[in-house]
Formats: sequence, C-alpha cells, structure tokens
Amino acid sequence: MLITLEGIDGSGKSTLYNGLKDRLADLDPLFTREPGSPYLGDAVRRAIAANDDPMVEAALFVADHAVHLADVVRPALAEGRIVISDRYSDSRFAYQEVSLANVHPNPHRWLQEVHAGWSIRPDMTILLVLPVTVAMSRLEERTEQEHFEQQEFLENVQKNYLARAAEDPERFVLVDADRDAETILDFAEKSIRAALQ
Repeated sequence: MLITLEGIDGSGKSTLYNGLKDRLADLDPLFTREPGSPYLGDAVRRAIAANDDPMVEAALFVADHAVHLADVVRPALAEGRIVISDRYSDSRFAYQEVSLANVHPNPHRWLQEVHAGWSIRPDMTILLVLPVTVAMSRLEERTEQEHFEQQEFLENVQKNYLARAAEDPERFVLVDADRDAETILDFAEKSIRAALQ
C-alpha cells in the first residue's frame, strides 16, 4: 500500500510524518519523501533556491519522482511493504501548476501527460488543510523561506490540492490541520490502520 502525506508549507506535514514513524512502527512501513533522490534531490533544491526557471524546476521534480519510484517505491511495494511518502506526485500538480502558470500554456495538461502511464497512484493520500494565514504565521518561525512560501502562491496551491481531492474523493482523507498535532496524529494513525484492514 502506498500512502502519501500532502499539504501546503506550514500545514504540519513533517510533524505528522515523524509522529507516524513511532505510531506505526509495528507495521514496519518504509518512510520516504520527495524530493529524495540522492543524485537529483540536491539539483531540485538548487533549482528552488535559484528560482530562475520554473520549467527546469518542474522537470527536475518529475525526474526526481521517476527515480524515487524506480529505486524506492516500486521495490518496496513489490516486497509487500507499506510505503509512506512525505510529498508525492500531487505536490507537482498543486505547486507546479501555480509556478508554471505564466510559463506554460497549459501546466495541468503537461503535468498529466508527463506522469501518464508510469507514475503510481497512491492508495491513500492524507491532505492537511488549514487557513493559509495560519500556515504563514507558522512559516515566519523558519530561518530560511523558499520562494513559494508566499500567501497568494500557497492559496492557489491549496485550491489545487482541494480540486484534486474533489476529483478523487475515495483516495483523499482531508484533515483539519488547524487542530493540535496529537489529535491530527491520532486521526491519521486510525485512518491508515483502518485502510489496511
């Protein structure tokens, strides 16, 4: 089973990811993340930091996803393991559709076509949703912010996430990320365990 964690920056995804490592230890899941390729992850992060070519950034994200699938996700699933990924292909559609809006004539179609036929659809996606103003207040505590950590950008990203959830309601589990971390962790753990039964 492939389970993915998604949400805008500041939604508490990393906190949930780390909490699930303890809560689900008895299931021995493989915890992974995107971008995460040893030889592409650094290139993705450099492209984000440079912020000079959204098309290059998007292409690197897709390439990192391909390596992640080939080297990590597919082998683990073939062994019958549960895979839990902090970010996955939905991040591409949510974020890159916004960053490519003035660069490509149809970012959504391009992303669909570039993922078609080889990417794996998650069995469950836990989507953390909260007011962007709350996310922004959390992001103020970070020492370094990335170029997409802006209110208007993240508002559009969240709209894209919610649109994807509306298109695929059986896969998405929406979580009120404005609640306390322990409550969110309890709910996510129960949702995952229920899906495995």
